Amino acid sequence: MKIDVLVAEIGSTTTIVNAFNGIDGDDPVFAGSGACATSVALGDVQIGLNNAVENLKDNLKIENLEYREFLASSSAAGGLRMTAHGLVYDMTAKAGREAALGAGANIQLTTAGKLTSEDLAEIEAVDPNLILLAGGTDYGDKECGLFNAKALCGANLSAPVIYCGNIQNHGAVKGIFADAGRELYITENVYPKLDALNIEPARKLIHQAFEEHITKAPGMGKIRNLVDGAIMPTPGAVMECAQLLHSIIGDLLVIDIGGATTDIHSVTVGSDEIAMLQTAPEPFAKRTVEGDLGMYVNARNLAEMVGMDKLSREIGGSAEDVFDDYQPIPTSDGQLALTHRLTYHAANLAITRHAGVLRHTYGPKGRQTHAEGKDLTAVRHIVATGGALTRLPNRHDIMAEICSINKSGAMLFPKSGQLRALEDSSYVMASLGVLSKVHPEAAVKLLRKYVVKT
Repeated sequence: MKIDVLVAEIGSTTTIVNAFNGIDGDDPVFAGSGACATSVALGDVQIGLNNAVENLKDNLKIENLEYREFLASSSAAGGLRMTAHGLVYDMTAKAGREAALGAGANIQLTTAGKLTSEDLAEIEAVDPNLILLAGGTDYGDKECGLFNAKALCGANLSAPVIYCGNIQNHGAVKGIFADAGRELYITENVYPKLDALNIEPARKLIHQAFEEHITKAPGMGKIRNLVDGAIMPTPGAVMECAQLLHSIIGDLLVIDIGGATTDIHSVTVGSDEIAMLQTAPEPFAKRTVEGDLGMYVNARNLAEMVGMDKLSREIGGSAEDVFDDYQPIPTSDGQLALTHRLTYHAANLAITRHAGVLRHTYGPKGRQTHAEGKDLTAVRHIVATGGALTRLPNRHDIMAEICSINKSGAMLFPKSGQLRALEDSSYVMASLGVLSKVHPEAAVKLLRKYVVKT
């Protein structure tokens, strides 16, 4: 059997291979998928990739499989570990962090101001894949960026550095890194002027740098032997897909609840009304990662945040007793009920952290209203992806609850009845994000068919 494109998603524990045909035609199709345990721990990711392809062949009931292209995304080997450094935390440092998160990075450290010896020791301990260095608006502060460039070059670090700070420092920063024999990428300033974000150039450059250096991660050395096209960080691929989906359906939110984290991606400009009240700029495409809201690794922590008594009332039994034998895939009615409620609460907490709020201050002019954080009020579609929200039998009830969480109206989130829920039931969003970099028209058609379902 001939397949046009295979797209692998190499996760920390599982490798999935999705097959797509008809890529060059008017009606591309998702042909099927295969899965196997990821083999990073064996020192060769190709073993897991080959086994996932064999599983795909079994699922398609074929003996031979030929393919034209093989693409991939990866969150294995720790994913894309990054640190971000700027001048002022709520300005350039935050802008750099937003760029890295939007690219799919796992942010390990964010600092503001001149790097101290303690900061450098912490960066060395993290041992990041990439370091993002911002600082200073264009034609603003130069000193901090140059100081930090020299500090990073003098530290015991091998990771490439992406410089996205004051444009006036480009020549000097190039010289500093050239003299140190260190690898440097330079792009546009992520915070070129006050109250202005410009994170897309940095986000795209992070993807380029990730692809060039992913083969250096433990166990990933042979990835190029099988994958002959684009390789992206998996969360970055989901963000690419979310932005592509925005071109089809408009402002949207994507929820991905996993075993260890809950990711929220939003793509929206927001409303004109709220824009007049905002105190700081927010990115058009924003990603947040909640490392304490996982469905298995952090399930007990999540339950304690919600309250064991409350969960027990919701499931009609003892939540503590269910936790005695809690499994990543529910094996009893009690586990299923608990997983159902934990999924809702993980989504609720993650969205509440992602969304902005209205705040009131009082002064000589009386009460003033300000908007802080991401404005989601213009969002009209909420997309479920990942295991829990696409596999649980009661997932549609969970999504209906999620669509109605803004009961007080203080959160910058749509009111009840304004949202339409969509489902990535075939689990193809990450694959289509990768595919969109090579075959954008086919990716749009596949999104319409398997996510929007029109």
